[in-house]
Amino acid sequence: LGKSRLLHQNLLIESAEKILLPHPLNHGEDYLRKRLRELANDRRRFGYRRLGILLAREGLVVNHKKLFRLYREEGLAVHCRRSRKRALGTRRPILVPDRVNQRWSLDFVSDAFADGQRYRVLCIVDDYTREALATVVDRSLSGARMTRELDDLISRRGQPNMIVSDNGTEMTSHAVLRWCQDTGVGCHYIAPGKPMQNAFV
Repeated sequence: LGKSRLLHQNLLIESAEKILLPHPLNHGEDYLRKRLRELANDRRRFGYRRLGILLAREGLVVNHKKLFRLYREEGLAVHCRRSRKRALGTRRPILVPDRVNQRWSLDFVSDAFADGQRYRVLCIVDDYTREALATVVDRSLSGARMTRELDDLISRRGQPNMIVSDNGTEMTSHAVLRWCQDTGVGCHYIAPGKPMQNAFV
């Protein structure tokens, strides 16, 4: 009688587990990819392992190697957050210039042709005389191109004590920072979100 009761209890436990525990669902790979994309869209900072846990809760138990393959093929890899590059120039308040070549301001303006192609203009202004020293127009203007234009301008007008610019990628590039170090020209960056600090351009 005792063995019969124990067997009956085991059968009841197995029946309860079949009812309560999720079973692996035999969906096709297309459905698995669809759910993986949907979950990744809802949980943008979840990697494939954590997404696998969410899938398992739905009964979609997948081998971790297969899950990783699908995760990569769908382009769902979590991108590492990179810290913003900080410029090495000074941002302390600067004095009003009182002579030529004491300070030059640099900035970009941009526009587009009638066919939609965009172009950029590098403007260089002497803050004392308010003279436009150079306007360089091109489809693309890199930091290295800026340094070449500055070298050409210095050969004709003399070297400034300081250049002033915003925090754009060209202005804070390695080429510009290295040029300032090699030439001894000071580099001043305006405060972020304060374009009026570079109002001469």
